[in-house]
Amino acid sequence: MDRGLLESLNAERRARRAVIRVTNLATGAERLVREAELDRADPLVAELAARFRSAKSGMVEAADDGRLFLTVHVPPPRLVCIGAVHITQALAPMARMAGFDVSVIDPRTAFATEDRFEGVPLFPDWPDDVIPGKVGLDAYTGLVAVTHDPKIDDWPIARALEAGSFYVGALGSRKTHGRRVERLTAAGVDPAAIARIAAPIGLDIGAQSPAEIAVAVLAQAIQALRRRPAAEAARAGTSGEAAPAALPADASS
Repeated sequence: MDRGLLESLNAERRARRAVIRVTNLATGAERLVREAELDRADPLVAELAARFRSAKSGMVEAADDGRLFLTVHVPPPRLVCIGAVHITQALAPMARMAGFDVSVIDPRTAFATEDRFEGVPLFPDWPDDVIPGKVGLDAYTGLVAVTHDPKIDDWPIARALEAGSFYVGALGSRKTHGRRVERLTAAGVDPAAIARIAAPIGLDIGAQSPAEIAVAVLAQAIQALRRRPAAEAARAGTSGEAAPAALPADASS
């Protein structure tokens, strides 16, 4: 591999950005395709978008270039859960089984105890003390805010929107979310970004118990991960800008 290309590839991986290395098996020619820069004019755009969604490497036959091998480098997805509540207790092990790295943040030490979250990175601190230096947010990190306390939830929600996190879900009724929208708007958060919040949180499966709500949240997070804006836009042949996500139906109170 060309040294410059290798350095670029490693830089993308360190920054937790998705990239595909395209290798022509006949000529050895290589190039990198970044998910955020998918070009609808690229003859491989549909295949590349599909590979970014599936995170699977493999061979492809190109009309002009012959046999190509696509080596897909996609960061491991993460879920940062704000709130060490019953929903999170059910969500954390399910999310880990589904392939997510999970972290839990909650300054309320009565909830954030290791015996309730065995084997899960747990931070009994305020989100603004933990996220900047210890956890981080990016396009491959989803945020689940379930404390129902704006003093704890609002700051990480705003930061996740700024970071372009693939999923930002927040617990609460439509009325509660309406007040949240007012607070975030007053704090200067872009209305288009606010529209991305999944609130009330979770797919509408009629969930009632904390475990059922956790199932709804995990399903919605997986859906958001597999339908990330850049890949979807390229597949549809659009500009690459994502339309605001529609709010899901109520799955919690």
